[in-house]
Amino acid sequence: MIRTPVPRPSNRPGLARRRAPRRAAQSGAALLTVLLLVAVMTVLLVAVMDDIRFALRRTGNAQALAQAQWYALGSEQLARARIHQLDRDGRTTLAGGWNGRPFLFPIDGGVMQVRLDDASACFNLNSVVEGAPGQWRRREAGVQQYLALLEALEFDTARANAMADALVDWIDQDPHPGPAGAEDPAYAARSPGARTSGALLAEASELRAIAAHDAAAYARLRPHVCAQPEAALSPINVNTLQDGDAVLLAMLGDNRLDTAAARRVLAARPAGGWPDLQAFAAQPAIRAAGLPDHALQQISLRTRWFALETRVEHAGAEVVLSALFDRDSQGPARLVARRWTHDE
Repeated sequence: MIRTPVPRPSNRPGLARRRAPRRAAQSGAALLTVLLLVAVMTVLLVAVMDDIRFALRRTGNAQALAQAQWYALGSEQLARARIHQLDRDGRTTLAGGWNGRPFLFPIDGGVMQVRLDDASACFNLNSVVEGAPGQWRRREAGVQQYLALLEALEFDTARANAMADALVDWIDQDPHPGPAGAEDPAYAARSPGARTSGALLAEASELRAIAAHDAAAYARLRPHVCAQPEAALSPINVNTLQDGDAVLLAMLGDNRLDTAAARRVLAARPAGGWPDLQAFAAQPAIRAAGLPDHALQQISLRTRWFALETRVEHAGAEVVLSALFDRDSQGPARLVARRWTHDE
């Protein structure tokens, strides 16, 4: 039998030295692979943790914002209760210093500031028209009152006519401009082009888009005008007018009662307000002014429109609520408008 010799492991030192670097290289490559995997997993873990952290933060912010909005909506009930208190005897006066005064209420994790204003101490810009939606047309009584207000605010006659006609043209359905007004062609020539609304103003800030009402004119007008959600001549409560509202009394008298005289009338008002319209009309300056019938019908001792502004800070979230209430009926004040922004 022929036996095949079995090779024996070589004990030569040179061969061992050649194999050792190869094993070291393989071990180094494996270690590098492991380190790369660890680095990748670490990056992925950090990214996942960031997503979780941001998601938790977004959820917390959303919850805080929702809670702040609920607090703000709750202030509407406070406003209704306060309006009811102010109207218990059929008159609304400044007793209690409520008009325009901010009230602070502490809440969990923040504070709520609530302010209630008489929103009828102003000229209703929508009263320059009459009719119905889609059929608005010029109302001369409203236009004359707007012209009287502009005169009391020391606008010159030409500018006042242009502002009044432009306001009517902005709302009415007539495509023909007034003598000093502007219809669609005038707005289309602007850059960018525009067109008239053909509807009642939603808020007084729309004046800034109407011809002849530049920024300076708007700043002078804004404290004395409003955009009520109907085209009626605004009922003005003479028991809540303040010194700065004297131009409204002058407006009602077509400026036969000047602003200085109107201030004196308001300064002579009893501390608890005039008890009835006869007591107001008996003022010598009012009798001398000879207010027209439609103006006498506008004068009231009871506020119809109230504006609410609520600011809530809760857990880092901030919200602003603006609302308009109508107290025309005998029941609770009716909410007619709400926005989650400032009034402007």
